[in-house]
Amino acid sequence: MAKNIIGYAARSATTALAPFQFQRRDSRRNDVEIEILYCGVCHSDLHQARNDWGNSAYPMVPGHEIVGKVISVGSDVTRFKAGDTVGVGCMVDSCQVCSACEQGLEQYCEGGHTLTYNDIDRHDKTPTFGGYSEKIVVSDKFVLNIPESLNLEAVAPLLCAGITTWSPLRHWKVGKDSKVAVIGLGGLGHMGLKLAKALGAHVTLFTRSVGKEADARRLGADEIVLSTNEAEMASVKGKFDLIIDTVPYVHDLNPYISTLSLNGTLVLVGYLGGLEPALNSMPLIMGRKAVAGSVIGGIAETQEMLDFCGKHGITSDVEMINIQGINDAYERMLKSDVKYRFVIDMASLKTTYA
Repeated sequence: MAKNIIGYAARSATTALAPFQFQRRDSRRNDVEIEILYCGVCHSDLHQARNDWGNSAYPMVPGHEIVGKVISVGSDVTRFKAGDTVGVGCMVDSCQVCSACEQGLEQYCEGGHTLTYNDIDRHDKTPTFGGYSEKIVVSDKFVLNIPESLNLEAVAPLLCAGITTWSPLRHWKVGKDSKVAVIGLGGLGHMGLKLAKALGAHVTLFTRSVGKEADARRLGADEIVLSTNEAEMASVKGKFDLIIDTVPYVHDLNPYISTLSLNGTLVLVGYLGGLEPALNSMPLIMGRKAVAGSVIGGIAETQEMLDFCGKHGITSDVEMINIQGINDAYERMLKSDVKYRFVIDMASLKTTYA
């Protein structure tokens, strides 16, 4: 039977998130039912809640950086048992049969992966509701093991910010002696620095903000380049094998292209949309350089990332909040007033209905 669940929801693009009671779909034989302990707050939660991308359906329960404990499992589930510590990221299903899914790249599912919230279940056509809630039901193929060594509060953002930077680092084979740069020091950027450094790369932060050096070095940066300083930009001409661009708004990519090495790639992970000004193709052609894109990661590589983080003691830098403070957190995110990711302690949800 479907279960009544408590959570927080956006009921329109212009109203604050507020307490909401709803029903989860019925569990299936391959499902895992999870009590949510912590849920990260992603900038895309704000975009979706406010319909910035034009595809929002209400009421909406956001949240796709979920850490919790298994309550129960379906009869066909063998990988998990009650009491296991698990995670759920941005996807809860995919077609499982297309070329992308067969490669373990469900994020590029040709039939369209099913998002953790603001989507429709591909089997029973019910809406998906996310992690700003007490419980969730997810296919076992999209549930992840969380290493016991990690601080659970700080694990949640790995399931979006972490994998979004890990996937390109692995795809472009970053390792010892690789020269990597990260543009922007926010939720994505701080994970890019940590993960690239742990993979053995020499890591540089591009930033427009004076005063971030100490924090950047603490997070793993070997060098900091002020992107508005022509002399500093010239000093790294032709240096980087890979640049991870985490900036979430339209910006000029051309100054960064000159800092790529022969065969170097700049990969966009933060911005969706048209480029302005246009790219100058001359340095691309003359240096066999590339501008590419990447989004989250497949389930197998997400598990690989979590295991790597467990081995190296890597988590996100987080600020804990209660669910009752979510609207204030959204306003602070708009001002970049967080280092570097909000995480909701979902135990606070119980006081809403006490």
